[in-house]
Amino acid sequence: MVLYRLEGRAVWTVFNEKVLAGLGRDLRQTGRLSPEGLEAALTALKRFAAVLEGVRPERTFVAATAAVREAEDGQAFCDLVAAETGLIVRVLSGEDEARYSAQGVLAGSPDAEGVSADMGGTSMELTRIGDRRVEAGLTLALGPFALMDPKGFDADRLRQTVAERLKRVPDTYCAASLHAVGGAWRSLAQLHMSLSDYPLKIVHQYAMSAADARDVARFVARQSKISLEKMPGVSRKRAETLPSAAIVLDGLIDRLGLKQVVFSAWGVREGLLFEALDEKASAEDPLLAGSAALGARQGISPTLPGALLAWIQPISAALPLAFGPARDGLLAAAACHLSDLGARLHPDHRVELVFDQVLRAPVPGQTHAERAFLATVLNARYGGGPATPQPEVVNRLLDEDQRMRARALGLAIRLGCDLSGRSAQLLANASVQVKSGTLVLTATTGYGDLLLGEQTRRRAKALADALGLKLEI
Repeated sequence: MVLYRLEGRAVWTVFNEKVLAGLGRDLRQTGRLSPEGLEAALTALKRFAAVLEGVRPERTFVAATAAVREAEDGQAFCDLVAAETGLIVRVLSGEDEARYSAQGVLAGSPDAEGVSADMGGTSMELTRIGDRRVEAGLTLALGPFALMDPKGFDADRLRQTVAERLKRVPDTYCAASLHAVGGAWRSLAQLHMSLSDYPLKIVHQYAMSAADARDVARFVARQSKISLEKMPGVSRKRAETLPSAAIVLDGLIDRLGLKQVVFSAWGVREGLLFEALDEKASAEDPLLAGSAALGARQGISPTLPGALLAWIQPISAALPLAFGPARDGLLAAAACHLSDLGARLHPDHRVELVFDQVLRAPVPGQTHAERAFLATVLNARYGGGPATPQPEVVNRLLDEDQRMRARALGLAIRLGCDLSGRSAQLLANASVQVKSGTLVLTATTGYGDLLLGEQTRRRAKALADALGLKLEI
């Protein structure tokens, strides 16, 4: 059960509780839901219903996927849930499940291209995505419970089974990128982070090359359940199914000709949620919406971000590109929305706290490198040094040009905010330009003494030094 708070397109998870009931554990052998799973699921749903009764959310979605859909007693289970809890379960078809999962991936990463793969307990949904659209989808019996072998786990035999079931996937699904959805694959991502000493423990949009994904998948497939239980990010229940999930991922790399695997924390739940948004909200960019919502909480003037973005444009244009023209523009806009994020934080700790908030904010629509970029911008905006509070993260995720651009943008935002007292009206009476190796800061007639004081000069000097320019005021 997940409770969300919505601020337009900005989606915040405020409560999340999961029970791995294993409803489909016996499905392959009996065609029915697991008795133990039924008991665990019903107990969990009674608790969820009680929480919902207390919270009274505006809208509630109750959905069941492959296990309930395929079991001969699936409808009886839904009837029992309705009688015991009052929750009316919508059983998603395979097409529905594939579509909602892919829509969730796009909701969390609108520019995602390739194939979405959502692995549940008994099925895996493959869906083509691209150009911000959900395309064709299909359901395969490749969930861990659907792959359980009565003879016991045998990696070589399972690889053959997976390869055989993947033969029905059309060649049109071949793609460079796989967007992996589901708890088993998130556990693989967390394990890879630990093994590679990755400094940012965020699964959403964590990316690895196909070669690295294959290496970690084959490593997991060789481990015993006891060994897996001791590994970071792997729960006891997840350890039972993880080797099967790893072998499926290995098979997908071969069948689809993948170049990289990107992990998504957004899937069916967020797909259902996204469908319920109004047209205006769903069209917004998630990074901009999330940044605007975070920044607005500090009481920032609604006119300041746009004014700042226009004011720093001459600086942006003079800097090397970091992620390409479109992404650089979007990141600059997000940074301007976040420009007052530290207003209510203690000044002695503002730099570290703002850096950490931006780096780890639960805002989708940004890669890990872009997270580090925005955090570096805000570090400079609040007077932090070039090293940043977490150089091990920044230096691993950003190259020199990206770090230079981020710092310069942050210093330009700092100059604009401090020069104007964060007033869009005052900011309009000053401008900054880059001309022939010189940073030129100008105030309109009558505003020189008001805007170009000692602090402004210090801020402008810091920006000019970062750009390797002379300063003219």
